[in-house]
Amino acid sequence: MDTGQLSVDGGTERAGRDPLRVAVIIGSTREGRRGAAVARWFATHVHQHKAFVLDMVDLLDVPLPVRHSDETSPEVDAWAARIDGADAFVIVTPEYNHGYPAGLKHAIDLVVREWHAKPVAFVSYGGSARGLRAVDQLRQVFSELHTVTLRDSVSINVFGDELDDLGWVRDHSGAAVAAKTMLDRLDWWASALRTARVAEKYQA
Repeated sequence: MDTGQLSVDGGTERAGRDPLRVAVIIGSTREGRRGAAVARWFATHVHQHKAFVLDMVDLLDVPLPVRHSDETSPEVDAWAARIDGADAFVIVTPEYNHGYPAGLKHAIDLVVREWHAKPVAFVSYGGSARGLRAVDQLRQVFSELHTVTLRDSVSINVFGDELDDLGWVRDHSGAAVAAKTMLDRLDWWASALRTARVAEKYQA
């Protein structure tokens, strides 16, 4: 069952450094989606990595306004605070009609400064293209938001044999190795950029 509740877990101090807070954002709100199961699978690798504190963000349960207004609201303020509190992001996205979900774009666009000078990584899923066309488009969006998007990503073919009957990613897919590599890179970038933001305010 998809919960979407705030999950803060994992992460330990390493070499005297505070854990990095990573927001894993489930980008699909479509009925019958695979994203929640894929995100739960990825969360197990975040916990194993030990560098991060995890905030699981399910857009299905985030009360964002439909209208993008110039005026603020409690819902937008809460969303901005959640994004601002993260040191890094992992976007879990499907590929719908060669693109990413509209609800994900809306959530991204509701805040601006809170994304600045932070790393963004991607876990994508789809058919034979594995969601990579959606990721290519998201890289352009996040570049405009002054983030650093990681070269390394995780991509899954959900119509092959890479998922079991419960939607869990099978070991033979190679996704576990890709997740470890991506988290290593995310650890480096998140730590470096957090240090830089503390030393000097980022000017966009």
